[in-house]
Amino acid sequence: MLRLTDRWIWDSWYAVHEGRHHVFYLQADRSLVDPERRHRHPSIGHAVSDDLRHWEVLPDALAPSTEDAFDDWTTWTGSVVRDDAGTWWMFYTGSRHADDGLVQRIGAARSTDLLTWDKVSSDALVSSDARWYEQYGTAAWGDEAWRDPFVFRHADPGDGSTDSSTNSSTDGSADGRWHMLITARATHGPDAGRGVVGHAVSDDLLSWDVLPPITQPHTGFGQLEVNQVEIVDGIPTLLFCCDTPQLDADGLARHGRGGVFSVTGPSLLGPFDIAAARRFDHDDLYAARLVAHAGRWHLIGFRNIGADGFIGELSDPIPVTVDPAHGGLVRVD
Repeated sequence: MLRLTDRWIWDSWYAVHEGRHHVFYLQADRSLVDPERRHRHPSIGHAVSDDLRHWEVLPDALAPSTEDAFDDWTTWTGSVVRDDAGTWWMFYTGSRHADDGLVQRIGAARSTDLLTWDKVSSDALVSSDARWYEQYGTAAWGDEAWRDPFVFRHADPGDGSTDSSTNSSTDGSADGRWHMLITARATHGPDAGRGVVGHAVSDDLLSWDVLPPITQPHTGFGQLEVNQVEIVDGIPTLLFCCDTPQLDADGLARHGRGGVFSVTGPSLLGPFDIAAARRFDHDDLYAARLVAHAGRWHLIGFRNIGADGFIGELSDPIPVTVDPAHGGLVRVD
């Protein structure tokens, strides 16, 4: 568990280097009093661990830009990968004062040691494309959803890639390119059910082509947040989360409440039938990530709402596997 006495922690993302786990996480000062204010006052913290349970807090990784930039208001959730030259890339979400923080965009920072990060550009690298994705002001949704980039190389095992992720293809569909999955919303249908997983591709991590989503809308979810794909015990698995207020009527009827969800498919790029997604059985876990450690997969997320309100700490690792009969992730005792 990682709990800070002076700061709330929520969304997190992970990298492994030289046998140690690095976690990057959103944080905000508890002096804000109201935890809902944390969303507009975040920075990105950093800690390391050998066992996913005991964490050493390191200097902060990133904060909003001080001059006009795509991230001059907030720096939000992302992911970390390593390129063929050994450089680490952190892709993250930004919002800016110029549009009242209502349009989300994606940028990047680079590092040689996972400690010191230099932002690639004051401009976003990846923005939403109106051909496939809902834009701010075109629906009743409160903002333009384009966030939580999860980046991975879709590579065959043993291809020599230096990517640190564990999500290599097992189905022969790998193309060797970098893929980005994104929290987004479709352009059509009832507002409450437009959540999709957006998609972009790149050959060099710098120039990105936005493609249609890899999932379909109208499956119960207003948004599919903090998504991730991994090969879990041989089965391609999509992980995401959605809070109760963002479930539509069908989603509420099917799941009862929000939380962490997963669904399996034939490849890392699907197709995934989101209507078949299963809720992970945990009372307060949210924005969980799949993290491999000691030959097993684990979920780590932040503890959301408890008896006394927002908790704001990272959970201990929860061992999981895919149950084919269940159709998603289940806890391993």
